Amino acid sequence: MIKVRLNRQTFQYDIHSLVRAFYPREEVRVDCSGAPDLSQETLRRETPTSGQTGESLAAAKEEQEDALFELDICVTPLTQDSGDRNFRSRIAIRLFCHSSEIMHLEGECRETERTETKNEIKRLLYQLLSAYSGRTLPWGDLTGIRPTKIPMALLRQGRSDDEIAEYMQSTYYTSPEKSTLAIEIANRELALLRKLRSDNSAPDLPEGYSLYIGIPFCPSICLYCSFSSSPLDKWQDQVDYYLDALCHEIESVAAMLPHRHPDAVYIGGGTPTTLSPEQMERLLLKLEEHFDVNGALEFTVEAGRPDSISREKLQVLKRHGVTRISINPQTMNQETLDFIGRRHTTEQTREAFYLARELGFDNINMDLIVGLPGEGVPEVERTMREISAMDPESITVHSLAVKRAARLRLFSEEHQELSFENSSEIMDMAASYAKNSGLFPYYLYRQKNMAGNFENVGYAKKGCEGLYNILIMEEVQSIIALGAGAATKLKRPGNRIERIENVKDIKNYIERIDEMIARKKKGLYER
Repeated sequence: MIKVRLNRQTFQYDIHSLVRAFYPREEVRVDCSGAPDLSQETLRRETPTSGQTGESLAAAKEEQEDALFELDICVTPLTQDSGDRNFRSRIAIRLFCHSSEIMHLEGECRETERTETKNEIKRLLYQLLSAYSGRTLPWGDLTGIRPTKIPMALLRQGRSDDEIAEYMQSTYYTSPEKSTLAIEIANRELALLRKLRSDNSAPDLPEGYSLYIGIPFCPSICLYCSFSSSPLDKWQDQVDYYLDALCHEIESVAAMLPHRHPDAVYIGGGTPTTLSPEQMERLLLKLEEHFDVNGALEFTVEAGRPDSISREKLQVLKRHGVTRISINPQTMNQETLDFIGRRHTTEQTREAFYLARELGFDNINMDLIVGLPGEGVPEVERTMREISAMDPESITVHSLAVKRAARLRLFSEEHQELSFENSSEIMDMAASYAKNSGLFPYYLYRQKNMAGNFENVGYAKKGCEGLYNILIMEEVQSIIALGAGAATKLKRPGNRIERIENVKDIKNYIERIDEMIARKKKGLYER
């Protein structure tokens, strides 16, 4: 366990994320009730006694002894005039083991600039933890999910690639390799985003929009999953009722966007191909009736699980103009598939892929996860070798992030013996296989609690990049999202994003669909 005390709750998330990045196996407890004034010249921190009984003091001492170490982080004003733009504060961070100070760093920042304060805290904390642990992190002190936003902004300012690389490495301590990756992807994203429509007919959505449709059913729930998905066998008799509500939402929201055309359409989940051919036909007909889906730059359906794909379903997708599908094996090691609850075989993956090829699909993505339990270099290389042999147009390589809701986290004691490690060797090997297949990185994002502090990267052949993936990550336009658990993101003036979320529970979504529609109407018409 690692204990952190700080006197600014505002920065709790970033501090927690950075400490966990260095010590992913440790529980990190952050106490925002206040840290001592670390500007004082004290080299020891005594156990507080005020108001504590002998029993509580003993418990506090035992907790201290159980901690790997403790951190005190304090932001202290240096002047009194908070209205002064140059109003400055001192940031002090101290690391203790069993109440004895081991390390201490201080810095200053402009208190009126929240971002500057946050970045200075992270810089100091990174320096301290790096020195204490003897480690560096691939992404330095960056804790956000969109590291490409930094080079994107600088490229728009006219900065050169070399200038941006130097800035990222000196400011955020990113490695040369990750700096180069982020800059390469940012350049490619900027070129792809030039395809977007320039439509100013509706002031609420000046940069156009894209459309997301969520199907929250899966054949089974994978052991690591934390998405809004439900097992089909439990909800089989509710699927048509769900489609009733979804079609009502499609029709109602389309009426709010007259004469507007989505840039990209993405049907995800869950697993959309848990729908029967007849149900999929019904959904696509309703979409075509109310949205110009066939006029979109991209129309993706995440076919997902190979065991949910059939000839009839693929024929429905092809007939309705779907341009891009995703067939997701996650791994080509059968033992891993069995353990994580995928309930399909590697042979089914190959069969689904070649069936899609036979039916004329020429833009197929395949999702993989590295860092799965028990998988090291040999297992990941086997997956990359088999996927490369199929020659998909794009591969998305995910670093496993075991989120709070996933069963691997809920039953962590049961799976203590498992390894969830990732490494530079594995990530570099995946990138090498992609490059040798003619695929280049085009989008990237990160998640909290990601194995090895790495990233998710999409690789694609030229002209086969997933535009929606870039749009959802870079937040350059509004995303209108329909279905249970779907989150609409409206882009407002000043690059502000307003979220309008549908309820996740399927039963609630069906019963409260008019409320979901009213939320969107309010968001679209009332600013």
